[in-house]
Amino acid sequence: MKSKDNFVWFLDTLVNIRVSEKENSNGISVLEHRAYQNDSPPIHIHQNEDEIFYVLDGEFRFLIDKEEIRLKKGDILTAPRGIPHTYIIESAEGGNWITITSGKDFEQFVKATGRPAEKIELPQKHGIPTKEAVDELTRKAAEYKIIIAGPPLQ
Repeated sequence: MKSKDNFVWFLDTLVNIRVSEKENSNGISVLEHRAYQNDSPPIHIHQNEDEIFYVLDGEFRFLIDKEEIRLKKGDILTAPRGIPHTYIIESAEGGNWITITSGKDFEQFVKATGRPAEKIELPQKHGIPTKEAVDELTRKAAEYKIIIAGPPLQ
């Protein structure tokens, strides 16, 4: 088990950095996420890295390009670089999943926009972000080669 220093509150999620991009020569990251029901990031595109999702618990609806795909515990899915994607957690108990990325951008974005978790639990929900918060997230994402391409799922 890694130290509490590996836990980050990123938006309304708790992220555990299981394998940091700094621990290997290929920039591979393995992040474990927990989030509330209805958690959905904006539709986004990773320009430099593929993203693999492995569901540990919960029910998810993914949008990969224009295709909707439902996942549950034990399911796995790849969101290739350059393809717009997002998800929404549909299960009442929230969701728990692993993301694996093939580069350092996503992990660094999580660290840059998140904050150290004060406790190993979900952060307090922020609710609907302001236009200013969305603009700041969009700007920061671009620094890490991630394009915000649309709203979250409903």
